[in-house]
Amino acid sequence: MPLLRRLSLALGLAVALVLVAVLGATALGGSGGHERSDRAGVADPRPGAAAERRPAPPATAPTPRSTPTTTTAPTPPPPPPTATATATATPSPTPEPVPGPALLSPGDDGAEVRELQARLAQIDWFDAGLTDHYGEITEAAVRGFQAKRAIPVTGEVDQRTMDRLLAMTTEPTDAELEGRTQQAGALDPRCLQGRVICVDKSTSTLRWVVDGEVLRTLDARFGAAGTPTREGVFEVYRMSRDHVSSLYDTAMPYAMFFSGGQAVHYSPDFAATGYAGASHGCVNTRDLAGVAALFDEVRLGDDVVVYWS
Repeated sequence: MPLLRRLSLALGLAVALVLVAVLGATALGGSGGHERSDRAGVADPRPGAAAERRPAPPATAPTPRSTPTTTTAPTPPPPPPTATATATATPSPTPEPVPGPALLSPGDDGAEVRELQARLAQIDWFDAGLTDHYGEITEAAVRGFQAKRAIPVTGEVDQRTMDRLLAMTTEPTDAELEGRTQQAGALDPRCLQGRVICVDKSTSTLRWVVDGEVLRTLDARFGAAGTPTREGVFEVYRMSRDHVSSLYDTAMPYAMFFSGGQAVHYSPDFAATGYAGASHGCVNTRDLAGVAALFDEVRLGDDVVVYWS
């Protein structure tokens, strides 16, 4: 048999075998969906088949990690106050001041007694004639001075009494030691005509002068270095019988204003402390009756002359 023919027969045989195999496999697998429906519930003997058909678990969001919460324990309430007895301290009594040894006392005589009287006269505690004898009048004046200032009242002058008296007064002048009033200097020429309150700083005096005649003389005190009393010629432009300073809240009875806030007036401090103090620029007087009479005589527009003699 020729070779080509043998090859054709072999090829045909092979094709036939393949067709038979295909037809046989089709017969054994059935027709798709119907057979699968008939075998529902029958376990697939193939390994892994169940796993392939097992439904996937539902996807769930990861649970966030919870943050631990710190819980603060409540603060316990404070314990109720315990009643305790409070001891009240009894204040110690203030010891009474004890007088010191006497420097001057009743019965003494001499120039020191006269100076004591002159200094007491400066602050209106001695109004009798000056002598060299420490008698009943001087003792009474010392007692009054001590009582006013909380110094042990003995009527004798100890160091405490003397120190306070020296602080409130000035060295007595010859006129004071001789019992004479303050000596005024010469009148300024500007005081010789008309109605003039003539104020002499040199002799610490105030004189009321009408047409050159001196009708009244009063002791005077002036401003301190920081608040000096102005000098020159002025006029009385305002009068206030019961005046009270709005700046210093102090009484200024019988005030006669002549330059801004500066005025002639009565000063309780001048009467109490004498020349140891000073004003804020005003002309102070310490004779209440004298300045009250002057106030009744002065009129608005009268001149005021402040000068050094």
